[in-house]
Amino acid sequence: QVQLVESGGGLVQPGGSLRLSCAASGSMFSIYLMGWYRQAPGKQRELVAAATSGGITTYADLAKGQVTISRDNAKNTVSLQMNSLKPEDTAVYYCNAANTGVNYWGQGTQVPVSS
Repeated sequence: QVQLVESGGGLVQPGGSLRLSCAASGSMFSIYLMGWYRQAPGKQRELVAAATSGGITTYADLAKGQVTISRDNAKNTVSLQMNSLKPEDTAVYYCNAANTGVNYWGQGTQVPVSS
């Protein structure tokens, strides 16, 4: 089992920046991929960015140029730096840890972008 705890969410003004962090614990030896997803009201959950244990990163088109994912295998953490936030970035952001056929999720952290 893997437990994920997100932090860093909160209200941010349009154009602002925010850094989300996720601390993982448990059986991390089996986890290959860690990343961030988001779910806006009335929409499906979607990938924002992910990073493999080897340092390969993937960004969804919606996030390219706007976010940076970083993973620290030694500390079992993954962070998401988000810049130039827009109201349409408003969502609940979820930390994810995955291996083949197995997905773990954090409880989510709210990120409202509003003036």
